[in-house]
Amino acid sequence: MDREYESLKESCASSRLIFDGKVLHLYVDQIRLPNGGTGEREYIRHNGAVAVIPLTDEGEVVCVRQYRYAVGRVLTEIPAGKLDRIDEDPREAALRELREETGATCRRLTHLGVYLGSPAILNERIDLYLAEGLTFGEQDLDEDEFLDTVRIPLDELVDQAMMGELPDGKTQLAVLRVRELLRRREAEGAKKGECNNDKA
Repeated sequence: MDREYESLKESCASSRLIFDGKVLHLYVDQIRLPNGGTGEREYIRHNGAVAVIPLTDEGEVVCVRQYRYAVGRVLTEIPAGKLDRIDEDPREAALRELREETGATCRRLTHLGVYLGSPAILNERIDLYLAEGLTFGEQDLDEDEFLDTVRIPLDELVDQAMMGELPDGKTQLAVLRVRELLRRREAEGAKKGECNNDKA
């Protein structure tokens, strides 16, 4: 933690595991507050996850449509999945989830940063990636995994995100980051073109 924020830091006095699930692990910690007082924090530990935007050469994103039991509806999302181990390389996990859910492999994988979905109660860290130069094969879904794939133009997904029609948080963020990344690439390409013209 940065030194300038030390005055905000909370520290653990004791920790108690309440529920030890397959994916989620619920704890209740007694903590020391910055002012010397005490408090309690309930939170969930998670191994972490990855999410990937598979972008085709035609500018379409390969999305998945999947029923999410917790919210009781089918959501449009980018391919994603949890790390098998807390120390698993997120990049390798991203390539695995891309192949399993869409059947695709990629020539280029770009890290887009990290998404913390609910940091007040959950320590899950989702590493976001952009996959380009796609080659498609067969899906390899888990036995309890049922989803459809659909190709949606990136600009259409951006519009959906801006209009509140894309409720999944990681998908919203990744879509907007990729749109901005592509704009910056285009701008850099235009600048290089201008420089080359000046030299000519």
